[in-house]
Amino acid sequence: MFGGVGIYAGDLFFALVADDALYLKGDDASRPEFEARGMSPFRPFGEDGEVMQYYQVPADLLEDVEALRPWAVQAVAAAERKRAKRKRPR
Repeated sequence: MFGGVGIYAGDLFFALVADDALYLKGDDASRPEFEARGMSPFRPFGEDGEVMQYYQVPADLLEDVEALRPWAVQAVAAAERKRAKRKRPR
């Protein structure tokens, strides 16, 4: 799919590692916070390719687990919302 490594919380895919960078799942609810923090979206096929709803974690957060934790919790919540949308009857 993207040539990286997926990270799960239980059965929820909430993060990935690609090209030595960590990306966290975002959605319409969390995207503004990710963008306000300066996190750029994952583009597995280059600048002109598809944009995925995962946002690159800055180095300062990677080095501070307490600072990273709320962002990871937010990413798990985004994955939960996506799963809930898929389970709704049509």
